[in-house]
Amino acid sequence: MLNFWLHLIALAVYLGGVVGLGTMLLPVNSTLENHKAKVQFLARALKLYNPIQIGALGVLLFTGAFQLTDLKAAYRELFVKQLGYNLGIKLFVVFFLVLFSVYQSMGIAHRFVKRQEGGDMISFELPRAALGRGGKIRGLGEEQSRG
Repeated sequence: MLNFWLHLIALAVYLGGVVGLGTMLLPVNSTLENHKAKVQFLARALKLYNPIQIGALGVLLFTGAFQLTDLKAAYRELFVKQLGYNLGIKLFVVFFLVLFSVYQSMGIAHRFVKRQEGGDMISFELPRAALGRGGKIRGLGEEQSRG
């Protein structure tokens, strides 16, 4: 029973974080006038958001796997016949969700926070450049083009 509640709480925290990022954090950041204030606000928020998102996703994955192990023990040899196709689709979606979430948190947001903490000059063209859509990355007074 504890496993179920941990799974449900982790799901609420993860979804709340993802929805909160898009509906609260980014719109508030766009209302700020000063570029430096935008960067500082976003870096402080992402510094808190990154471990919460990855931690909740990890708890969600492990509690889901533990529930699956119990279900497999209950179904025994009928497990693959009755749940195999649905489980395969779910695991496929979870695989891409984990890849996307870790890339968002560690690949983009973590690098953004570390650059801001390191004193680099950050342009808001950074996310476009990080996603491979061209643009310039500015840092330490030098400009490198990506593309």
